This record gives sequence, C-alpha cells and structure tokens, in this order.
Amino acid sequence: MNAISEDLLPDSLLETFRERAVIHDRENTFPEQDLADLRERGYLRLLVPEELGGLGGTLLEAARIQRRLAAAAPATALSMNMHLVVTGAALHAHRLGVEAVRPMLEDAAAGNLFAFGISEAGNDAMLFDASTRAEPDGDGGHLLTGTKIFTSLAPVWDRLIVHGRLPEDGPEAEPRLVFGVLERDEHVETLDDWDTHGMRPSQSRTTRLHGAPLPAERVVTTTPVGPNADPFVMGIFGAFELLIASVYTGIGERAVSVGVDIARTRRNVTKGIAHADDPDIRRRLATAAIALDGAVLQTEKVLADFDALGTGEAGPGTLDHGPRWFLHFSGVKSRATEAAIAAVDQVLRASGGAQYFRRSELERLSRDVRAGLYHPSDEESVHASYAKALLGEIGEER
Repeated sequence: MNAISEDLLPDSLLETFRERAVIHDRENTFPEQDLADLRERGYLRLLVPEELGGLGGTLLEAARIQRRLAAAAPATALSMNMHLVVTGAALHAHRLGVEAVRPMLEDAAAGNLFAFGISEAGNDAMLFDASTRAEPDGDGGHLLTGTKIFTSLAPVWDRLIVHGRLPEDGPEAEPRLVFGVLERDEHVETLDDWDTHGMRPSQSRTTRLHGAPLPAERVVTTTPVGPNADPFVMGIFGAFELLIASVYTGIGERAVSVGVDIARTRRNVTKGIAHADDPDIRRRLATAAIALDGAVLQTEKVLADFDALGTGEAGPGTLDHGPRWFLHFSGVKSRATEAAIAAVDQVLRASGGAQYFRRSELERLSRDVRAGLYHPSDEESVHASYAKALLGEIGEER
C-alpha cells in the first residue's frame, strides 16, 4: 500500500494539484494536467490485476489513495473516482469469474479512461432502473437513447459505462436492463452546462445519447429491473458508495488540518490566548476529528469485507454481510458524507471570518464537500431502505 501510494501521489505532486485546484475552481475548467500526471504514473491501472497489466491494487488501497488525493484537489479526486468505480466494479466481477468484464480491465491497463453514465433526472432507482431506452440493433447489440446527468470526466473520457431499459416483449415479460460500454461518436452529445456551487473542475456535464451504438461485444450484463446481486451491478454500487465516502472524508480531514494550522497561529485578543488554547476552539476541532475517525474506520471495515468477498480470502475479522451488503454500502456513504460536511462546518466556525473570503482554502472546501449531499444514496433513500429492512413494505400484512 505505501509503495503504491508514494509512487502515485508523492507529496510534491499533491502540492502542485492543490495549487492548480484554486485556478480550476475559479475558471470552471477541467484539470487536464492533473489527469495527465495521474495517467503517466499509472493511476488508471490501479485496480487492474497485475496479470492483466495493472498495479493489482485493492478497493481498500484505492480508497486510502483517494482520501489523500481529495485532501489536495477534491474535484480531481471526485473525477478519478468515476474511473475507479468502473474498474473497481469490473475487478469485483472479475474476481467472481465474470468474463465479460475482462475487456474493460484490459482497456484500463492500456490507459483508457472510463466515465460513469448512470444518473438520470428523476430516476431515484439509479442502477436498478433506467429511463434511457435500449433498442435491439439486430446484431445482438443495442441503440441507446436518453439523457444522463452528472457525467464526471465529461470532456475527456474514452469509455462510458451506461445502462438502458430493454423493450418488453409482452405484458407478461419481466422488465430488464442492459449495461455496457460506449465509445465517443456522433451519437453521443456532451453539453457544456456545468456551472455549480462546488466541485467545479469535475465538469460533470450532461450527456445525451441519440441512438448510441452498444455492440454485442461491449455488453457487460443484463439484469432485472429492481435491486439484484448481479456481480457487476453490486460492484458498481459498492465501489461507488465506498469510494465516494472516502473522497468526502478526505476533504474533511484536510479541513481539520487547515483548521489546526489556523488555531496555532491565530490569537484571541480579548482573552489574550492563542486559539489553540481556547477551549471552544479545541472542542470544535476535536468534534470534527472524532467524527472523521469514525467515518474512516467504518468505511475501511466494509472495504476490507468487500475485498474479501471478491477474493474468497477472508482475513481475520472480515465478514460476508449477505442481504445487508447494500444497506452497509449506502449507510456508510451517508454517515461519512454527513460527518465530512459537519466537520468542515466545525472548522469554519473555529477559524474566523477570514475564511469567508474566496481566497481561503476552507471556503472552497466548504463548497466542494456539499456535493456529497447530491450523490446517491441520499438521506431519504437510505432511511427508506433501513425502514424497509426493519419493518417491511408500507402496508404489508404483519
């Protein structure tokens, strides 16, 4: 782990990313040089097995590295998360013997960048349904028509993971989804519509599909509509939730570090003491750190369990969570992002009015961390899922 982390993200490179982040946030531009630096160091191969030309990293290792990257350049980390979600899902399915994901891992080993085109306006089911239509092309593939939102890496991706709803053959037919890999062509339209409160450099623009071809050899899986444990879909859900949790935790950890530096150098003139000696300041920073430590421990536990599920090599204390996997994935994401938002707010309250200015790193972190509110699973869906697990469906006979 340490060797991978140091090779991919030396301290000097992280400082460069942090300096660039200020500019890209202000100018609302994608950090293409960050991507070039990461690509050169093998970041795109992080979750590709060594036998397929990758670095052989685990999801736990990827999450730790993403926390480190997020502390320097949150939007760069969020963008790279989408590539790691796709390759992480492929890794999970590959470990379970799914041959259809091998080309994806080989593509990533060759330096191709994957993006994530699943989110759709109004589709609260996310992975488990789609408003995008997938019409058969007559050769075993499909033509996809629909609109995907929040497509991170929109200006630069080489491959796009998408899903669409297959036409139903009759009134008794079970509705199904198809998942696969698109390449850029004239049927894929990327809008220039990203102008947001935070995470501005991620450039997570809207993508419109106009009969985009998904050839048979690029189909990864088909699944029923609704929650299911398909290895690739489960891999997407787990990798997304846990890596998202790690990014926002990394932002919170950076905020605490900045807050500590401010407290050590700032003085309370009225009390005649350094802020580092002020009980109120100390309590706020400690509260933030306590919550983030909890988020790290929860996330890393579930990541270790998830890695063990795929490899079949359970280490001491690892568990197979059975029907509760999806609850744990979404619950960890929810708790970690809420802890990160609360931690950044505590640091802001401890650090004075100067942090309200745009020149402040904390001001930028406070905007970036709030994007965690909008990533699935949101608070409503998490509570609904837990309530269903505890009480059953609404109106169910008991």
